[in-house]
Amino acid sequence: MPKTIFNHISKIKFRGSENRDPLSFNWYEEDKVILGKSMKDHLRIAICYWHSFNWGGNDVFGETTFNRPWLLNPTSHKEALKKLDSAFDFFNKIGAPYFCFHDVDMAARGETVKELSENLKKMIDPLSLKMEENDTQLLWGTANLFSHPRYMAGAATNPDPEVFKCAAFQVKNMLEATHQLKGKNYVLWGGREGYDTLLNTDIKKELSQYARFLSLIVEHKEKIGFKGQLLIEPKPHEPTKHQYDRDAATVIAFLEKYNLRDHIKLNIEANHATLAGSSFEHEVANAFAFNAFGSIDINRGDPQNGWDTDQFNNDCKEMTMIIKNIIMNGGFKNGGFNFDAKLRRQSIDTEDLFTAHIGGIDILAKALINAATMIKDDYLESFKKSRYQDWNKEEAQKILAGEISLDDMSKNIIEPKPKSGKQELLEKYLSNITD
Repeated sequence: MPKTIFNHISKIKFRGSENRDPLSFNWYEEDKVILGKSMKDHLRIAICYWHSFNWGGNDVFGETTFNRPWLLNPTSHKEALKKLDSAFDFFNKIGAPYFCFHDVDMAARGETVKELSENLKKMIDPLSLKMEENDTQLLWGTANLFSHPRYMAGAATNPDPEVFKCAAFQVKNMLEATHQLKGKNYVLWGGREGYDTLLNTDIKKELSQYARFLSLIVEHKEKIGFKGQLLIEPKPHEPTKHQYDRDAATVIAFLEKYNLRDHIKLNIEANHATLAGSSFEHEVANAFAFNAFGSIDINRGDPQNGWDTDQFNNDCKEMTMIIKNIIMNGGFKNGGFNFDAKLRRQSIDTEDLFTAHIGGIDILAKALINAATMIKDDYLESFKKSRYQDWNKEEAQKILAGEISLDDMSKNIIEPKPKSGKQELLEKYLSNITD
């Protein structure tokens, strides 16, 4: 076994809810069967390569704080291989069946897209071997189209067509790599597809460019035979003032306008939902309502901060409702829970990366147990059915079918008696389940 920064840590095991060892699971028992499926298959846990192995703990006010040896020489292929060893040691010990990565996370840094492409190609064989040896799969791949200075004014939406071409080349290579690695999805996050000021921005033109860019990806996906799902990840702002993929509803409307609805679904991130002024549950439920749900980036923000803090999830009540939504809609198809979360800048010990993920995974596992209880007792769903039951009557069905006009409805009006929505009762029920 290669030497890694995690050699001193043993494989993480389930030890039960009363256990106090921070390097063990209290709730996540991967083979435990719930509603006919194992926890592992319900949750489809993935670890993100970027925050866990590429981020150094820096912020806009301070330098890196994490002692990750490969960060000292990011242009070195040798160091990229060392990072690969440590990443898969972590995946194996935490028991994650999936991982996700950007091209620039995996490959040694390249200043040109061609150099990056060559560096990425060098990593495919050793990465494939690691995946086979550790029985770890790729949940999704993606290209970083926002970090390099060439993308400061956007990638697909850039005023310079040469930048558009660079971005297309980068996505082509990463989509082909994802296909080669048998990835389940390919994600597009428009990190700078938006604007900082309308003084220099032609929205209509930029949206048409973005639509053509996505169409090119759909065409190439079909050309190479990639069977995975294409996903867009909504976010309202940051790093730009306004991003074109601001929330689920906006993306769905965009895809509808440009005839892309059949090809692209959504990767919903918890912290992006709250930045958009919605709840995480709303974005997930909305995606399901429009048959656009794909996958989840699980994290949270800080209610006292107005930016994307990418903290590890800790709200079991919220996650219970998310998982209930997913199960009630048939569960994940291609997607899963990707831990797009990062340590706090002061959490500098290697053990901190384990305890953060263990805590987040345990929250999902406990929420899964809660969601199964709610589904079995059918309390909420029965209430909803009762609340809407009058829409099953013959006249109501004819209204929905377009068989009754406004004039027809006006002939038979009965003043309704208001009925309680029982919100407080339902909230009490949820608290009793999750507390």
